[in-house]
Amino acid sequence: MSGTPIRLLLVDDHPVVRDGLRGMFTAAPGFEVVGEAGDGAEALPLIAALSPDVVLMDLRMPRMDGVTTIRTMAERGLTSRVLVLTTYDTDADVLPAVRAGATGYLLKDAARDDLFHAVREAARGASVIAPTVAAKLLGQVREPVREALSPREVEVLELVASGVTNREAAARLFISEATVKTHLIHIYTKLDVKDRASAVAAGYNLGLLTPTPPR
Repeated sequence: MSGTPIRLLLVDDHPVVRDGLRGMFTAAPGFEVVGEAGDGAEALPLIAALSPDVVLMDLRMPRMDGVTTIRTMAERGLTSRVLVLTTYDTDADVLPAVRAGATGYLLKDAARDDLFHAVREAARGASVIAPTVAAKLLGQVREPVREALSPREVEVLELVASGVTNREAAARLFISEATVKTHLIHIYTKLDVKDRASAVAAGYNLGLLTPTPPR
């Protein structure tokens, strides 16, 4: 790709952030900003139409967040690389983004040259991960491997996270209340927790549950 600018799409719900990034990359050789969007819903048609080399993506945005956007890109066969650029480095943010297919993960306090380097690496398919984020990923790798929740168990956990009772969960899933309780026992065992609140917390921490964006 020597001599050809890296084509960038900027996705962030803060116009001032997009303005700063656009100015930074426009002034630097080797980059071309081909478009920008305020959230994932706005970004997806642009990604499909423009086929940027790299999408610089925030995570927490209205309407459609970054993780959902990355997953939807994969479902639609959109092959642009995604470099996450966010202020958040919690497990609940990092793990879902990486699992969804993000090529790299940087924090917004990254130095300009580090950001340029990360975009170049992402364009060629290599990963650049912020040190604090890498430490979290390594910590997850070192944890004992847990048995994965079944799709039905994830459904039950999602309902628990939304605050419904066992009876309400049973009605929504068209199963008995006793079956819901059995699923919960399996969930507690697999997540190594003892109650509903801890199960929900573990679900967010492991990326099984996605935080609802603020309205």
